[in-house]
Amino acid sequence: MKHQFIKAAAASPDLRVADPAYNAKQIISVIDGQAEKGTELLVFPELSLSGYTCGDLFLQKALLDGCLSALEDVAAATKGKKMLVYVGLPVACADKIYNCAAAVSDGKVLSFTPKTYLPNYGEFYEQRHFASGKGFVGTVRLKNGTAVISANNIVCDEEHGVSVACEICEDIWTAAPPSIGHCRRGATVIVNLSASNELVGKRERRHGILSSHSRKNICAYLYCSSGVGESTSDMVFAGNNIIYENGSCLAETKPFGQGVCEAEIDVGYLISSRMRTTSFMTSCEPAEPAYSYISASFVTENGLTLRKVDPTPFVPHDEGERMERAELILNMQAHALAQRFKATHAETAVLGVSGGLDSTLALLVILRAFDLLQMPRDKVVAVTMPGFGTSLKTKNNANALMQALGVNVKTVNISQTVLRHFKDIGHDPELADTVYENAQARYRTMVLMDLANETHGLVIGTGDLSELALGWCTYNGDHMSMYAVNCSVPKTLVKYLVLSEAERLGGRAEVVLKSVLSTEISPELLPTDSEGNIAQKTEDLIGPYELTDFYLYHMLRRGDPPAKLLYLAEIAFAGKYDRATLKKWLVNFYRRFFSQQFKRNSVPDGVKVGPVSLSPRADWRMPSDASAALWLEEAEKL
Repeated sequence: MKHQFIKAAAASPDLRVADPAYNAKQIISVIDGQAEKGTELLVFPELSLSGYTCGDLFLQKALLDGCLSALEDVAAATKGKKMLVYVGLPVACADKIYNCAAAVSDGKVLSFTPKTYLPNYGEFYEQRHFASGKGFVGTVRLKNGTAVISANNIVCDEEHGVSVACEICEDIWTAAPPSIGHCRRGATVIVNLSASNELVGKRERRHGILSSHSRKNICAYLYCSSGVGESTSDMVFAGNNIIYENGSCLAETKPFGQGVCEAEIDVGYLISSRMRTTSFMTSCEPAEPAYSYISASFVTENGLTLRKVDPTPFVPHDEGERMERAELILNMQAHALAQRFKATHAETAVLGVSGGLDSTLALLVILRAFDLLQMPRDKVVAVTMPGFGTSLKTKNNANALMQALGVNVKTVNISQTVLRHFKDIGHDPELADTVYENAQARYRTMVLMDLANETHGLVIGTGDLSELALGWCTYNGDHMSMYAVNCSVPKTLVKYLVLSEAERLGGRAEVVLKSVLSTEISPELLPTDSEGNIAQKTEDLIGPYELTDFYLYHMLRRGDPPAKLLYLAEIAFAGKYDRATLKKWLVNFYRRFFSQQFKRNSVPDGVKVGPVSLSPRADWRMPSDASAALWLEEAEKL
């Protein structure tokens, strides 16, 4: 496992009912094949050594002894392999029979986990043959020693921080699944050996419960169900194997697919999520039953081979889903702004329109909010403020956009005023430094604030989440507003929101909006080139926004450290950026993220629309003078 990923698989081989020796050979064949692929955790179905549909044959000593013998063959097949395997079988102990999952690794049977909840309804009558394992602790004698049988076993690879626990079929369908206790006691991966027959609608029910359960318990869940080799006297089994991670489906073999379900689980993400989810921590305080923690070494240092790493984690790839999400986000932004207008009794919205993406999105949100409030569009005071770096394209975009949308247009040329300001403070206007840039940004903000006072309005901020992360804003300039509608929208998502509105509005507005979408991203604070084109290109200075957003998502949402982040970026952007480039902008990301916290600690209110936000009042609390040394040291050594 590299960077706390573990490769897991669920397999439903074609078995024979009541033929443990044959079934063991089938299982061993899968083990050998998965070992070659580097699988570290492998799960087989409920009662897979005997078959689930044996009926009263479970009461026969020959079958019970045959299953134990077959289990030892399976265990022997794991010798020398870095793999933890779970296989199902009936086990006799203390004059009762238990429906068990055996954990085996490196040639040994580590433990037996009995089923807790036994169905006795419909087509299932397990209480005829099996006893519940709830509260039971015993030992099972094997050829090479004994193994504990208990419902409260957790197998741990302590070196790599992986803890695996088990429950069986019906257990997950009950009001209090044993896996809740397992997760409370440290298990991050739950395996379920199941014999779930196929029925119309049952696959959808499986997904619903597995998604909800894995999310609530912040765990990975491997569900492995019996396949077509079972008896079809009254039921049919389809081998619908599913792997979930914190509510998200990683992989599935569909009913009758007869394949092996494989996925790579991000255990580090699960641990990080648990640490910051205080409600999960609170639920872990009571710890009633005793647990056995069994050490095993089954984790490798193999890299990812199956898992896709999304280069744009904030943006859905399915067009329909993307447009649906855009509509939801725009509605959230608009309703939040509308509520702020109601609360403040503001009469106008004042906005600086540059012809760029962020101010365009803010204007579109304002119009939605005004439609909700039934306020006229002439109460939207849209101000264009050309300065030293304003290009002809953005100026034209801004004017065309304001005209197409029917808002109140004002133009304030800031150049002469800023030059007078340079004279007042003794700054050489030929020196295009930070003073040269920030004076423009701050004067523009002053113009907007004073216009808001003049019109009894609110200045609406345009800055986005990516800019906040890097501190790419002028303190008390574009950094400040009276309400910031874009503050939790990352740059990679902004353009899809604008595109969504373009297609909804159509006509002249769509043409202008698509012109905005094709414009180079720039603050336009430095003079244009000799042909009047943008010379100051943001991504040349602070890095590609797609990398910023990727790093931001993985750092804040998934808790990934620098080495893991660079590793994932190499996979996500293979063929587009080389390692040196990714590392360069990763170091830059950490340096800027830490050094610019003072700006984030004094930002205006703004609506949270996604899983990542940098609001100092809620999602991200950090002192402005925190040191980045740990993160930079790790990143620079990569």
